[in-house]
Amino acid sequence: MRPMRFLSVVFVFGLSLTLASCGGKAGKSVPPGTTLLQGAGATFPNPLYQKWARDFSTGDSKTIVYYDSVGSGEGIRRFLKQDVAFGASDRAMSDEQMAKAPHGVMLVPITAGMVALAYNSDGLPKTLRLKRDVYVDIFLGKITRWNDPRIKEANPEFKFPNKQIAVVTRMDKSGTTFAFTNHLAAIRPDWKAGPGVGTEIDWPCKPIQVNGNEGVVGMIQRNAFAIGYAEYGQASRAGLGLAELENKAGAFVAPHTETGIEALLKTSMPENFRVFLPDPAGEKSYPIITYTWMLVQKKYADAETAQAIRGFLTHCLTDGQAQCLALGYVRLPSEIAGRVVAEVAKIK
Repeated sequence: MRPMRFLSVVFVFGLSLTLASCGGKAGKSVPPGTTLLQGAGATFPNPLYQKWARDFSTGDSKTIVYYDSVGSGEGIRRFLKQDVAFGASDRAMSDEQMAKAPHGVMLVPITAGMVALAYNSDGLPKTLRLKRDVYVDIFLGKITRWNDPRIKEANPEFKFPNKQIAVVTRMDKSGTTFAFTNHLAAIRPDWKAGPGVGTEIDWPCKPIQVNGNEGVVGMIQRNAFAIGYAEYGQASRAGLGLAELENKAGAFVAPHTETGIEALLKTSMPENFRVFLPDPAGEKSYPIITYTWMLVQKKYADAETAQAIRGFLTHCLTDGQAQCLALGYVRLPSEIAGRVVAEVAKIK
């Protein structure tokens, strides 16, 4: 029992440890024969990554995995500096960023998730339908009050209060922001020409800004008449209202694992595994969904780290996919998961 107790302590207090034998900067040692895999990046998939890390660290006595939820931009930065064994991003990486990776980089799509428009439902309908132009204009700052006629049009059965809309957005460099603004740009030319697409945005709606998906969810919980964008599973577990959004086919669709899978099945996966779904087709498809990627080196400095990375990623892509549903994420279609596992096996 003593080794298991030690593994548990190292995982919980992993923040105090820096990398040891994992392709990053040397730090405190771990027991002989044990490899520490430190990862950092996107907050969007954080609950799922923490679950995978705990399960794999417990099941493989030779590997300890720790994941630091710091945002996609910071995850890419740490990965390129080789401060971590793997990064994580909801934006993948650009060609320019990939060219800076000294040992090459493999983009590993690991799951997918939906970006929900979550709202504080106190004083608002339990089912809120938002047309495409309406939610764009909320974030453009053109619709500022809940009793706006354009909101009422899609929700005629509810008497909306004359209250200011409190918009909550991300402050940090965020892959969730990229996925959300990529969608807004795909459906509205004035968004594409105006605020644009990015991990950081100059929001015209003068929002409340916070760090992380957890921060957005918490801020919406604490503020009446607030709305913001966040990862579906985290917003759902917090008990927030989740808007039904008008999709490309003109149907109002709520975020749900089935509507997320419908969106994935409408888009083919390229050889480099980097694909975005800014406005998926299909009557049952949820309109804002993104793959999320782990960023790994094609070659590591030592065989032990490479073996540990291959083992961890294979766990995530096979047995670990069963955890997606419970935490509100979308499991990879089996054909895609099989292709990715085959590429992961090539890591040296």
